[in-house]
Amino acid sequence: MNLDNLHANISVVAQSPDLDPESVDVVVTLPTFKRPEHLLKTLASLKAQVTKRRFAIIVMENEAEKREGAEAAKQLFEIGEYTGLLIIAHDRGNCNAYNAGWLTALKMFPNFSSLLVIDDDEIADASWIENMCITRQSYGVDFVGGPQLPVFARQEHAIWSAHPVFSPHYTQTGIVPIIYSSGNLLIGRNVLEAMPFPFLDLTFNFMGGGDSDFISRSVVKGFTIAWCAEAPVYETIPARRVEADWIRARALRNGVISTLIEKRKRADEPFGAAKTVAKSLVLLALSPFRAVVKVAQTGSLSIGIYQVYIGLGRVLAEFGYSNEQYRQPEKN
Repeated sequence: MNLDNLHANISVVAQSPDLDPESVDVVVTLPTFKRPEHLLKTLASLKAQVTKRRFAIIVMENEAEKREGAEAAKQLFEIGEYTGLLIIAHDRGNCNAYNAGWLTALKMFPNFSSLLVIDDDEIADASWIENMCITRQSYGVDFVGGPQLPVFARQEHAIWSAHPVFSPHYTQTGIVPIIYSSGNLLIGRNVLEAMPFPFLDLTFNFMGGGDSDFISRSVVKGFTIAWCAEAPVYETIPARRVEADWIRARALRNGVISTLIEKRKRADEPFGAAKTVAKSLVLLALSPFRAVVKVAQTGSLSIGIYQVYIGLGRVLAEFGYSNEQYRQPEKN
């Protein structure tokens, strides 16, 4: 396997000695940034997968200086504990890391049919790979999404599991119109071969939402999606993420992303920009009423006010507001 000239901003720093690229049917991409301890837990959950499918892992280290994740995992790849590659994605940012891993998969593994994505703060269920792939085959789709179930660092925070920031968008397996996250995702090779590179738009590099935008653009091109409720990953939620300012920032960010994606979808429509603005204003105007309903349904003021922040974020996007939560990872 030729590792030279993979890409100017990608370096391969380790590979498993028994790697046979042509035999790999599934590639799992795993971006990491300053979470070396949890990265090892995520890798261990991948090694524990119950499947006969031949899969390889690509870890994308996105901290190009200290490389804590790469240092923690390098020897494990070199001794064959894990099958696959460890790369450095030298350009910082969420989108750059994903782009590096997905491009590497296309260039290094000529016969894979499905690419899966998991984050370095998640643990895969033992049947994750198998159930995601079975769902793709059963429904004949191009994407499969699965639930990211929160595991809170403090037990008393478990009451937050019903909050829309943490709860899955769907509960049953089947065809769905859209999914919003790459934290638990399967992408068909055919999608990556059809979509332009860079796959994820760097506009979203430190904001997040590049995955939602990519999926949205793919759906416009005719690619289809299913949901697999039987393929969860378990996301570790630090105490920081249930603080009011983090929830508020995430909600505003989600509203901004919603506007940016809708603008792109309507770019070629007559009065598309005006329609997006009008929808944002209507959603903001309705958000207090929706908030009251949600509070009555759930008893949670935070779930209610989330509706208002989404509407506000949509309108703020029209004025150039962007909340780049990933710019300062220590606060995320």
